[in-house]
Amino acid sequence: MDQSSTAEHVELAGELVRLMETRIVDPLEILFESDDQVQPIRERLRIEAEVWAAQLLGPDDKLAVHTVARLIAAAFPGDRPFDPPGAWWRSALGQAVARRAGHPGAVAVPYATAAAMLGITRQGVHDLVKRAKLERHPDGGVTTESVRARLNQPKEQRVPSGHHHH
Repeated sequence: MDQSSTAEHVELAGELVRLMETRIVDPLEILFESDDQVQPIRERLRIEAEVWAAQLLGPDDKLAVHTVARLIAAAFPGDRPFDPPGAWWRSALGQAVARRAGHPGAVAVPYATAAAMLGITRQGVHDLVKRAKLERHPDGGVTTESVRARLNQPKEQRVPSGHHHH
């Protein structure tokens, strides 16, 4: 692992621990009115977070997508489709999800969501659609697959010459 991927792994694993503690373990501690029963779960969570981070960043696409599905289902349960706020896409988990699965459960995303996923402005998304670097969806917005494909390009191919969209 090079230095950037090690840093990315550490950041992602830490974020997964915090997310699962906040969403799952802390509520259990409140229900049980005790940390004793949940302490072993906290310890196991730290180990599992390392594994999940490795799966999300690793070479196996199918495993990465499966892990994304499990983590999203556990951390963001609900009857409505998963639709995180724009800022979530800038997190380590959001970036890993966008690169590996696109937007889980959405074939197309609005320009604002695509912009958040890509870390650029809405105008940047419009420019990319105009230049056929992102695919417009017939029902509006852009295809999740074209956003995912763009995120998986080497960075030097992504930066439009002479333009800086931030």
